[in-house]
Amino acid sequence: MKNSSSAVIIRAELKSDFDAIRKLNKKAFKGKNESKLIDAVRESSCFIPALSMVAVKDGVVVGHILFTPVRIKSPQTAVPALALAPMSVLPELQNRGIGTALVKKGLEESVKSGHKIVVVVGHPEYYPRFGFVAAGGKGLKLPFEAPEEVFMVLELARNALKDVSGEIEYPKAFHDIN
Repeated sequence: MKNSSSAVIIRAELKSDFDAIRKLNKKAFKGKNESKLIDAVRESSCFIPALSMVAVKDGVVVGHILFTPVRIKSPQTAVPALALAPMSVLPELQNRGIGTALVKKGLEESVKSGHKIVVVVGHPEYYPRFGFVAAGGKGLKLPFEAPEEVFMVLELARNALKDVSGEIEYPKAFHDIN
């Protein structure tokens, strides 16, 4: 039987979590770009506090996930969507269900917030378990080069992508990261 103190709690980030989130992302991604991205999104007008979530185990932030508004732009229209980026778990705690719990809770909160589409550029072996499929096959394009199999989309509402196609337009915060 699991000790209740070892349970992982998923919740919206708090200001007191910011430093731990930076350190976590630096460890998980072995660099600073993801931490810079999170800070830039957090400081932007597009930031949705309820969609920046942490996994906490024994009082320590061990995982983080961020969903940011993007648009699917075509010559005729711009459809709102979310980008899941980044998602991280401390390297020593990976493959223990923490990332899965973060993604599930994040998608649940996205639905509650009225969002209908989520895109991700990530591991093609990981995200399909949540229902993500190849985005190119749905008529979506990235504004940058990436292998086709890493660009995926999930419809949170039935037929959310019906008659929708175009290029993902990321907010300025994504472009400012060097």
